[in-house]
Amino acid sequence: MSRMKTLILYAVGLIAFIIFSDILINVNLEASYQKLGRKDNLNQVSIYQAEATIVNGRIKGTIYNPEDAPLNAKYLRFDFYSPRDVLMGTKYIDVSNLEVNQTQDLEMYFKLENVDYYNVSTTNEKEEKEIELLPQDLTRNEIIVGTFFTLLIFW
Repeated sequence: MSRMKTLILYAVGLIAFIIFSDILINVNLEASYQKLGRKDNLNQVSIYQAEATIVNGRIKGTIYNPEDAPLNAKYLRFDFYSPRDVLMGTKYIDVSNLEVNQTQDLEMYFKLENVDYYNVSTTNEKEEKEIELLPQDLTRNEIIVGTFFTLLIFW
């Protein structure tokens, strides 16, 4: 009977440790993001979240094509700059199918180092190689599975 109590105690301790480490990992990941600056005045693009860590970042917002000032270009160009004003990369978003008075959601996850600010402009053609976007942010389940496998490696 005491062996069963010990086994249950270890199982409860392991589950508590996994939950505690999951909480700490999520808090640490979210705390490492810092806000990005924006150096443009393009009113058709409204960004509500622009953050980056040392190695990656995310931008979320909406693109609106108003009737009084429509987007006349085919692409939105996002240029990402370092704190020393060095161009780190460029990403193009296709807005050629955006009708007048229509809204399009914008969600980008990129992997660039030391990004300090970004600039949004319009253009009709892609001029240079663009950066590859990350497919998405890690989900809660992916973080839990990653934590579990990390614990198995060190155990």
